[in-house]
Formats: sequence, C-alpha cells, structure tokens
Amino acid sequence: MPGDPQADCLFCKIVAGDVPATLVRETETTVAFRDINPQAPTHILVIPRVHHPDAASLAAAEPAIAADVLREAGEVAKEEKLDSYRLVFNTGSGAGQTVFHAHAHVLGGRGLQWPPG
Repeated sequence: MPGDPQADCLFCKIVAGDVPATLVRETETTVAFRDINPQAPTHILVIPRVHHPDAASLAAAEPAIAADVLREAGEVAKEEKLDSYRLVFNTGSGAGQTVFHAHAHVLGGRGLQWPPG
C-alpha cells in the first residue's frame, strides 16, 4: 500500500536503519544520503520516509511531503555550498529509475550539460 514501508525496497530499508547509508540530513519526513554511484562530485538523494513508487504518486497522495523533499533538496545544496545544482526526479525504468521509491537527486560540483541524457 502506498505510504507503507515495503519489505523489498532498498530505500525503505535505509529509512528503517536496516541498510547503511552516508546520511547528510534527516527530518521527520525526509532522509538525505550520498549516492553510492555518484554522477557528479556532489550527488545526494533526498527521499521521503514514506514509500511511494515515484514523485508523481508522492505528490498526488502527500503533497506536503513532496514539498518537504523539495525544501530539503535546497537545504542539502546550501549545506554542500552548491551555487548551481541540478534537481532530478526519474520516473519509470525508461527514465533511469532503478529504485522505485520516490527520490530527488541533488547533483552539483561540476558543470552540467543540457540536454541531460
């Protein structure tokens, strides 16, 4: 059920403390941690503590928590001293989503090309 922890979800296991991660921030509703396969010098994931498979379902079901994810992404960028950064939400395997728990990628620390891909 959306919102409930999923036994097979890597990010739910990180939220529960069952899988280690390099945490950078935690709030009542979000957890932020360093990506284990960074695509930029700074690559941090910001996830909601509640399980939703992607950003669209999170925003539809719990818009306040979706806003918390965005706010925390900005706080992460500030703490990491990023003047410029990219915020990415991948939705679906065709877009590169590999963990089906809503999450934002905060990428920075180098020039980022456009278009991405």
